[in-house]
Amino acid sequence: MNVSYKWLKEYIDFDLTPQQVGEALTSLGLEVGALEEVETIKGGLKGLVVGEVLTCEMHPNSDHLHVTTVDLGNGEAPAQIVCGAANVAAGQKVIVATLGTKLYDGDDEFTIKRSKLRGVESCGMICAEDEIGVGTSHDGIIVLPADTKVGTPAAEYYGVESDWQIEVDLTPNRVDGASHYGVARDLYAWMKRNGYATSLHLPSVDAFKPDTTEGAIPVEVENTEACPRYCGLTIRGVKVQESPKWLKDYLNAIGQRPINNIVDITNYILLGTGQPMHCFDLAKVKGGKVVVKTVAPGTKFTTLDGVERTLTDRDLMICNAEEPMCIGGVFGGLDSGVTEATTDIFLESAYFHPTWVRKSAHRFGLNTDASFRFERGIDPNQTVYNLRLAALLVKELAGGEICGDIIDVKSREFPGFPVELKFDYVTGLIGKDIDKETIKSIVESLEMKIESEDDEKINIVVPTYRVDVQRPCDVVEDILRVYGYNNVEFTSEVKGTLSNKTDVDFRDDMQNLISEQLTAVGYHEIMNNSLTSSSYYEGLESYPEKNCVRLMNALSGDLNAMRQTMLFGGLESLARNINRKNGNLKMYEFGDVYRYDAETDNTEVALAPYTEHQALGLWLTGNNHGDNWADKVRPVSVYDLKASVENIFRRLGINEKEMVIEQMDNDLLSPALTYKNRGGKLIGVLGVVNADVAKKFDVEQEVYFAQFNWNLLCRLAAKKDVKFYDIPKTLPVRRDLALLVDTAVTYDQIKRVVEQSERKLLKSVTLFDVYEGKNLEPGKKSYAIAMTLQDDQKTLQDKQIEAVMKKIVTNLQKEVGAQLR
Repeated sequence: MNVSYKWLKEYIDFDLTPQQVGEALTSLGLEVGALEEVETIKGGLKGLVVGEVLTCEMHPNSDHLHVTTVDLGNGEAPAQIVCGAANVAAGQKVIVATLGTKLYDGDDEFTIKRSKLRGVESCGMICAEDEIGVGTSHDGIIVLPADTKVGTPAAEYYGVESDWQIEVDLTPNRVDGASHYGVARDLYAWMKRNGYATSLHLPSVDAFKPDTTEGAIPVEVENTEACPRYCGLTIRGVKVQESPKWLKDYLNAIGQRPINNIVDITNYILLGTGQPMHCFDLAKVKGGKVVVKTVAPGTKFTTLDGVERTLTDRDLMICNAEEPMCIGGVFGGLDSGVTEATTDIFLESAYFHPTWVRKSAHRFGLNTDASFRFERGIDPNQTVYNLRLAALLVKELAGGEICGDIIDVKSREFPGFPVELKFDYVTGLIGKDIDKETIKSIVESLEMKIESEDDEKINIVVPTYRVDVQRPCDVVEDILRVYGYNNVEFTSEVKGTLSNKTDVDFRDDMQNLISEQLTAVGYHEIMNNSLTSSSYYEGLESYPEKNCVRLMNALSGDLNAMRQTMLFGGLESLARNINRKNGNLKMYEFGDVYRYDAETDNTEVALAPYTEHQALGLWLTGNNHGDNWADKVRPVSVYDLKASVENIFRRLGINEKEMVIEQMDNDLLSPALTYKNRGGKLIGVLGVVNADVAKKFDVEQEVYFAQFNWNLLCRLAAKKDVKFYDIPKTLPVRRDLALLVDTAVTYDQIKRVVEQSERKLLKSVTLFDVYEGKNLEPGKKSYAIAMTLQDDQKTLQDKQIEAVMKKIVTNLQKEVGAQLR
C-alpha cells in the first residue's frame, strides 16, 4: 500500500517529517518498507530555465537547423544552441535545458552535453512540451509569454511540487490500513499518545442533496447473503474528461495512473477512505435497473481484461435487466464501464460478503484492489458516506445532476463488536502494569467506544472497520501498538513452562538426526509443495486418482489435490536441476502425504475417509560424483539407494530382520522392494522409477526412489535403544564360500539361510562376486560370499569354526540347492 505524504495531510493535522511519519507507522505495526521523494514531473525539471532567444540564424550546413544565441539570465555570456524546431525565432521566451540536465523519456534517461551538430557547437537544448513532461505536443518548442522573467527555473514557472511516497507493508489482518484515512487513524492515536497536537477529519458531505427527484434507476438485491448492503446513485449529464492537476498529482504520487475524472474519483475514494466503488455507464444498463444476484451455472461473461469466463451459482453478479455487467466486488465487465462518450452514470458503493468475494476472485484467478479489500472486510457503515463524497466530487469535476436520493438496500444492521476488557488481563498479557487512564485514552483514540466501566474492567464497542479486533487479546494488542513495544521493560526474571517430550518431539529429533546423516553423505534436502495435480494419478493402480484429497476451491488445475506420494514433486525438482546441467543428484525430503478413501467404514470419526502421515523420500540419479582424477566415476544404482536406506535403519536402531521385504513391482517402480512390518502394514517402497513415468517430467536418465512412512519408522525406533559396546578383544575370523546355484536363487535367500544357521558367532555376511557364463552349466550362476565369525569372550578354535561352516553349507544345500564350487 503506497501512501502520499501530502494526501495523508487531507485527513490528519501534523507537522512531522516524512521520516518521522515512517518511524511512527513502523512502531504501530504498519511497517514502512520504503520512503521515496516523488515529483509531479519526473526529474522535477531540475536544470531547466527560462531563456530568451537573442539571435536566430539558419545553420550554414543544414536547411532545417537554426543557430541561436540564448540569454539564460545567469549573468554569463549567451549560450549558443542549435535548434531544429521550425517555430524558433529571435525575441522568444523559451524553456532551455542547460548542460548537465537530465531529461526523461519514460524510464529512459539522457543527459544534455556539449556537442557539435553539423560542425556547429551546441551548448544546451531548447525544449518542446513532450521533451520535459509538461505536455504531449511535439509540434515545436515551447514559446512562453513575453513578460516571463529570464532565468526563472522551469520548476518554479510550472509549479512543480514534490511529495513523498510512503510504502506501507500491510499484514493480512490490517485491511483497515489499506487507505490513507486508515493510516491517518493509526497515526492520530500515536500522536495523541505522544503528546502532539492533532485532529482527525474526513471531508464534509453536508452539501450533498439531490438536484431532482426524477431520473434515478431502481435497484433490486436478490442475494442478501452475498450482498448485505448495496447503495447506488444515478447522476445524469456528466462530462468525462481529464482530471484536474491536484487529483492527478495525488494518484501519480502513489503510482496510480490517472484515466479520466470519473474513474479517478472512484480510485480517489478507494485509496482515500478504503471503499471500493464501481461506476456504470447508464446507457449500457439495459432495462433501466440494477439487479444484484447470481446467474445460472455455465453462463459466459467477458471481463474487462477481455477474457471470457464461465460463471457458477456462487458468483455474485451485478446485472441489468437482461445480463450480468460485473462480478460483484471483483472485476467489471468489458462493456459496462465509463468511456469518453458517457453522459449518464450509476455509482455503486456496497458491502459484499468477504467469503463470496474471496472464492470468486480465487476461482477466476483475479486479484484486484477491490477484491483485496472486500475479501478481508471493509466498513459496512461507510458505504453511504463514501457515495455522497463521490457524488459531490463528480458534480465538482464533471458536472451533472444528482437524480434522486441514495438507494440503500441493506438486509440488517451492522453494530460494532462488544468486548469486555479487564485491567488485570491487560497487565498479565503485556507484562507491565499500565495506568487505567492511559488504557482508556488509547482505546478512545482508536475510536473504540467505552460503553461502561468500573474499577476492574471496561466494556467497549470496537468499530466495524476493525474486523480483526473482536477479542480481549486483540484489544490488548492494539493498546500495546500505540503504547509502544519499546516502553515495556525487560525484567530480570525468566518465566517458562516445563513439559515432557511427546511423540512429535521424538519424530523431530529423529528427523534432525537422519537429516544430518544424509546431508553428511552428499544428499541435499528439498521442500516441495504438498499441493499437486490430480492428473499425475490418472490411470495409476498404486495411487488411484479417486484417492486424491481434492481442494474445493483450487487456485489452478496444477494445484488441485494433495499429494499421495512424494515421487512427483521430487521428479519436478530433478528435472529443474537436470535442465540446468546439474545431473548428478542425491535428494531427500520430509513431508506429509495424504489419501482419501470413500470406502472407509468408520462413521464415528468425522475425518475417517482422510488419512495423513509424514513420509521420507529419497531420490538418486546420475553418477556417484563429478569428474575426479582420484576416483573413477560410475553411474549410481539402486544398490546405492538401498545402502542409504539400510544406513538409516541402522542409525535408528531398526533391524531389517524384523521386516518382511518382498519384490513387488508397481506402475511407478520396477523393479521394486516393499518393506512391511510383521503385521503386514506397509512401511515403505524402494526401486527404479519406470522410464515412462520419468519421461512425463522430461527426465531421460534413470532415477532411483524410496519412500518410507516416517511415523511408522519412528514408532519402531522408539522401541529400540542404540547402545554402545566395547570393541571385542578377540580377533574375527573370515571364511569364504563359492556357491553354484540356480539363476532364480537370490542373494537375499542365501543371506537369510546363513544368518539363520548361526545366530551367536556370525557377525556379517557379504557378497563379493557374482558370475554367470562360461564354464558354468546353463541355468546356473556363482555367488562368492564372505562370512565373519567372532566370539566376543574368547578366541575361536578350528573345531568351532568347522562346525559352524559345516552347518551353514548343509543348510544352503538343503534350502536353496547350493553346491560348493
